[in-house]
Amino acid sequence: MFTGLVSSVGTLVGRNGARFSIAAPIKRKSLEDGDSIACDGCCLTVVEIGKARGKGAVFAVEASNEALARTTMAAWQEGRRVNLERPLAFGDEFGGHLVTGHIDGRAKILERKEDGDSVRFVLESPPELARFIAPKGSVALDGVSLTVNDVAGDRFGVNIIPYTLSHTTWGDREPGDLVNLEVDLLARYLARLVQREGRVP
Repeated sequence: MFTGLVSSVGTLVGRNGARFSIAAPIKRKSLEDGDSIACDGCCLTVVEIGKARGKGAVFAVEASNEALARTTMAAWQEGRRVNLERPLAFGDEFGGHLVTGHIDGRAKILERKEDGDSVRFVLESPPELARFIAPKGSVALDGVSLTVNDVAGDRFGVNIIPYTLSHTTWGDREPGDLVNLEVDLLARYLARLVQREGRVP
């Protein structure tokens, strides 16, 4: 389980099919084979830990066909920066919102514009996911917990503050880019209850 608060940004330094090698400012001794780590919001398993680069480490993860089909990972190339988050541990301070690391689909950035000190992004979700996105609700986009400002059909807006722009990959994002979208866990379960019962409980 994650919270959508990115802890560091890594760089993709190698790819062999569905196997990705990422260099990150993470202490090598803090990683073990089998650890979970969210990469741009995708919960993946560390399958190998390579030699350290500088003060950081290089680790490898592998993606399933499902992950490649549902996320942006199929298009990842060397040099790409990747948002990273380690799993939430019992006793950790809880920020953001509950994020599973199970990506629901890809959202497309339609607009980027300055909004005071922040940057406002307008995105388009897949039609089947739009019903899970509500004003003042939460979404995880490329692993970052964000509050939805407004919704109009399949489109929704978020504002990103300067700190988040500089400490995640959102400073790189431009119109036309696709990002990993995980809808709010509670919204998903509520929709399932309504579907089964035919009414709001």
